[in-house]
Formats: sequence, C-alpha cells, structure tokens
Amino acid sequence: MTDALWILLLALLVAAALAVVRRRLPVLSWWLVGYPAVTLRVLATYRATMDACGLTVPASAMRRATARMVGRQAAPVPPCRSLPLPTGSGLVMRLRMAAGQAPEDFNASADRLRHAWGAHAVHVRPTKPGRLELRLVGWDVLADVLPPRRRLRTEPLTLPLALREDGHWHVRDFRTVPHELILGATQSGKSVYLRNLLCGLARQPVALVGIDCKWGVELAPFAPRLSALADTPDRANDLFDVLVDEMEARFRLIGMRGGAGSDAVLTSDVWGLPEKVRPVPVVVVVDEVAELFLAASKDDEKRRDAMVTKLIRLAQLGRAAGIYLEVCGQRFGAELGKGATMLRAQLTGRVCHRVNDETSANMALGDIAPEAALAATRIPAERPGVAVVGDSSGGWSRVRSPHLTLEDAAAVCRDTSGLIPELPRLDTFRPVVAQPSAAPAAQPAARPVTG
Repeated sequence: MTDALWILLLALLVAAALAVVRRRLPVLSWWLVGYPAVTLRVLATYRATMDACGLTVPASAMRRATARMVGRQAAPVPPCRSLPLPTGSGLVMRLRMAAGQAPEDFNASADRLRHAWGAHAVHVRPTKPGRLELRLVGWDVLADVLPPRRRLRTEPLTLPLALREDGHWHVRDFRTVPHELILGATQSGKSVYLRNLLCGLARQPVALVGIDCKWGVELAPFAPRLSALADTPDRANDLFDVLVDEMEARFRLIGMRGGAGSDAVLTSDVWGLPEKVRPVPVVVVVDEVAELFLAASKDDEKRRDAMVTKLIRLAQLGRAAGIYLEVCGQRFGAELGKGATMLRAQLTGRVCHRVNDETSANMALGDIAPEAALAATRIPAERPGVAVVGDSSGGWSRVRSPHLTLEDAAAVCRDTSGLIPELPRLDTFRPVVAQPSAAPAAQPAARPVTG
C-alpha cells in the first residue's frame, strides 16, 4: 500500500510539473509532450480522419480490381503526406492532393482536423499546384508574444513587427507594400505596433517624418530620431508641401539619370539609381488622421481637401520616389472628405486592431476580405495588441506585437539619433530636442546649532 501511495504521489508531482511547464514554458512542453503525442495521433488516425472529413477520393481501378481478387473492398484513398516534422510552435506536413481536390476543401475542414488531432489550430497554405502545407499549431502562440531571440534575416526596409497565429512573423516590407493603414481604438495596442515600427526603422538609414496633430504628444518621445515633426494642421499642411517638393525633385533626378547617355541604366524609381546618388527613403507617419482632418469652418474644409489631395499624390507617386506612408487612427471614414476612398485604395497594407464600431473594421478590411473584417470585430478587449493584418491580395491573418514600453522605444530613438540623414528641405521642421539638464550639486546639510 505504501508503494502505491508513493507511485500516486510521484504521478501527481509529474503532472503538476508538466502543467507548470506547459503554462510557463510552452515551447519546452511542446517538445517534451505535445509533439510526440500529436504525431502519434496523426499517424494512427490519418486515414480515418481524412475519410471522416471528406478529404479522400475513391480508389483507382487497379486498386479496386486487386481488392476484388482477394475478396476485399477497396478503401478510399487519402492525400499522400510527408512525415510530420516539428516546428517552433507545432508541426508541419506536406500533402499531395488527389485529382479533383482543391486547397479550399482543406480550409473548410481545418476546424474538424484541429479537433480530431487535438491541436490548437490548423492552417493550410498552398505551396505549388497540386501540393499544400498543413501546419498544426500546438498552443496559443498569441497569448504571450516575445521579441524574436535571434534577429531575423531581413532586407533594408523590412521589419518583423508581429507574430502571426500560425507561428510565423509578420514582416512589414515597404518596397512590396509601400503604404499602410493602421486602425485601432484606445488601449487596443495600436501604439505598441507603432513603437515597434518606429524602433525598427530608427536603426536603419531612413528619414522619419511625424505628423501628430494632438500637439505632438504621441510622437514627441521619438523626436530625437525624427527628421521632421508637425504638431498642428497648419504646420502639417506646410510639411506636405515640402514632401511633395521633395518627391518632385527625386523624379527629376530619376529623369536626369535616365537621359544621361546611351550607356545609362534606365530606371523608373530611386532603387535603380547608383547608391552614391540614391536619396534616402522617407517614411511619413501620420498619427490620429481624424484629428488632422477635423474641420469646423469653410477654411478648415479647404485646408482639409488640400491636404487629402497632397496625401493622395504622395500615396500614388511616393513609392517610386522612396517616400512611404503609415496612416494611423482610431477610425477612418467620412471625416476625410470626398478623397477618403481614393486614399484608402492606395494604402494597400491594412492593420486593424480592436475598433469601436463595425464601420471602421469594414473600412480597413472590407474591400480585402469580409471575413477579415468580421474577425477584427471579434477581438476581445482583454487582449490588447491582437490585430488582423491584410493586404490587397486578399490574404489575412491574426497577429500580435511584442510589448514595447514607451520608455524603451524612446531610448532606442535617443541612441540612434546619429543616424538622421541630411535632407535640407526638412530642416525647418526638425523638432527641438531638450537636452537633459545636469543634476544640481548636492548642498551640504545644515548642522544644528549647539551650545
């Protein structure tokens, strides 16, 4: 009896230890317990699960004839698969679809596969015609997102900003998706996403331009790294004029280089220019776009329409000139005037955090995929930082940014202030950074009078 008690106590201790490891160290728990258990379940039930989900096809004529010869019935054939290979957050199998099957069939059955194999999620990704990748995620990777322990290999102007629900990192590539719209309500995590973006760009030779019409309170902590900052609508209007002039000057440079001679390399954007004459990229961050375009009078409406027109010009032509837009706000709609729809069409990258109304979600993602807008409206308030990322191709995914405090982000901008490039046109708008004052000398403590 004593031995039985000891065995029971040991089993309870092991179960408690595994529960703690699963909660605190999910990666270790997955490698120790999750991957072996799920792999055995997949291998043992693969054919039956595929048949139950309707993902099998009838056996070929030769198989049916062979089965009749031995007095058996030919079973339906599931897709050919590879061995389940482990990943950092689950496992992956590569499937070869049978004739007549499509990736949509597997997407429709992803939830049933998840329950059958005991995974947290199942994601389907076509790799090439007739083949797809089936990725099982072992736990909720968005529950606690940490920065990548090793720096991901990225090209200039590409940044890993958020972890996707399939375990991959969402990488913001400005040269592929030049302009982006970021929406989110207060305390939704929009500011954290923006901090990660600014800190990533601050470490690269990029000119950062901030437009924050809430008197600069959102972007002021990053002022040491900003090449320009506008904190009022009037000043923002003047800054847009300067950016349009800079864009036109870059197009003149591209035209001059293209007509320099018969041996000149023809190019239609700044990235085709020689590196020694190539202008530095400019990223314009417009924070709280609704505040920028508020209009209380006819004059304000004229200024708003003029600024929207300039923004649309920058969005339409800025990519070739190396000028990129990040437009942020709590909502994006009719307050921008008649140019709102045209501007949104140019902002092909979309990031939608939790929003206060369904209209904002539809404005951000409705033209990409209606199901993406629906997913954005279901983001719970207790999970700040979770967002839905989409692009003009129609693809979308849930992501979550690693938490980055304002103090840490401001420290990065102070440490990288020496990387501010020379752009004379923006010197007038360079923010004034207050230098930290020296600590006052300690005064000797007064001694009490005795005697």
